[in-house]
Amino acid sequence: MMKHPMNLLARLFGKRDTAALYRPPQVFLTNTLSGKKEIFVSRKPGLALLYSCGPTVYGPAHIGNLRAYVFSDTIARTLTAAGYRVRRVINITDVGHLVGDGDRGEDKMAVGAAREHVTPEEIATRYTKLFIEDISDLSIDTDDITFPRATEYLKEQIALAKTLEEKGFAYRLPDGLYFDTEKFPGYGKLGGIHGVKLEAGARVEVVKGKRHPADFVLWRTAKPHDLQQWDSPWGRGNPGWHIECSAMIRALLGQEIDIHTGGEDHINIHHNNEIAQSEAANGRTFVHYWMHNAFLTMQGEKASKSLGNVVYLSDVVKKGFHPLALRYFFLQAQYRTPLSFSWDALAGAASALDRLWKLSRDIASESKRVAVPSEARERFLAVMRDDLATPQALSILWDSLRSEDYAPEEKWGLLEDAEAHLGLSLTSAPAFNAVSAEEMPEEMRDMLARREAARAARDFTEADRLRGEIEQKGYRIDDGSEGPVLTRVTL
Repeated sequence: MMKHPMNLLARLFGKRDTAALYRPPQVFLTNTLSGKKEIFVSRKPGLALLYSCGPTVYGPAHIGNLRAYVFSDTIARTLTAAGYRVRRVINITDVGHLVGDGDRGEDKMAVGAAREHVTPEEIATRYTKLFIEDISDLSIDTDDITFPRATEYLKEQIALAKTLEEKGFAYRLPDGLYFDTEKFPGYGKLGGIHGVKLEAGARVEVVKGKRHPADFVLWRTAKPHDLQQWDSPWGRGNPGWHIECSAMIRALLGQEIDIHTGGEDHINIHHNNEIAQSEAANGRTFVHYWMHNAFLTMQGEKASKSLGNVVYLSDVVKKGFHPLALRYFFLQAQYRTPLSFSWDALAGAASALDRLWKLSRDIASESKRVAVPSEARERFLAVMRDDLATPQALSILWDSLRSEDYAPEEKWGLLEDAEAHLGLSLTSAPAFNAVSAEEMPEEMRDMLARREAARAARDFTEADRLRGEIEQKGYRIDDGSEGPVLTRVTL
């Protein structure tokens, strides 16, 4: 990671003057609230407060979920490289998230606990650990992120709900305390649903006594079989899903933050509910930049556990791919663009990353890891600061590293910036181990022999198909003068 510009200025001029002296370069981000690309201006000079909706830990996060965290990490990296100090929070939902986005249905934590015959606390601990391990494997620095659990902030959630009730924004029903959306004139301003009449039964719940279909639960009255329940001013119960994020943001980052991220499925209900309850309670703007990533699709459908079409990072690794091949795959599309997953597409990303690592090792040797500025570096920084244009950034990286117009030292400087922004281990590329004939699995020997026969017959379509199959199994082929060399990346 490149040295922080603020640190250098602090050494030169003293900490007190740093914020006044340093002016970060312009970074443009698409704000869901306005629907436009805007210049990022943090509320406090040099400090960016970033909150990302985290997982409900009733099972492992699938790769569709993981796209959201690579996206938010790319924001953090880009702002850090531009000179900001970024404070990051990713919440852990270990209570209160139902199978749907509404206020009725099965509790996901209870579903997970019943499935594995353990308590909700045990299921939460197990899958929180796995989630943090997964995003660490995707080159996300988890030591720099706070991961609050919803059950650790119950007092704050109850206090926020009580404030809303005292201010007249909430009302009681037999099954819980509800937020009155008609008392908040700006309800639905995120995503352009402001003023749209929501019909009961269409992603909102039919609950007897609700004043408006969009009203949502702040505190849910416990049912006799609920595994998780606590005392509150409204009796035994558990928190509504939406209030968790608002309470944890308020406790950890303050009443007003810079950036809030999540998947695009959170826009209409979850994030509008967060805005309503936070701004009603605090009387001020809650979030200045709302940012959302598009879905990862599987054969045209959103990746979803309910549809049974999910892939996990463990599946990626079992098939022999390095976890960062998945990160590279994500970065091939701009975050607001839907991305379609297939194993062939991942194999292509893995092959590209392997070649990039080989280039970076060669450049490290040629440059002796000495970095100098270049025009390519400026272009790379410009596209990354233009709404995280990662496909264009990768294109600049590839073109520049293969070009003879740049010295090795210029290429190494570009690689340092690319690593700071993209997180692909470009300056510390994993080693590749050659696989000897004796070590090679029989299946690989057979596939290599068939590929060589296809090449000899000039059937390059079949040869390419076999290369893809081999790479999908976690190997790489380098065609040399003495025949193909098979290598396997060291994970």
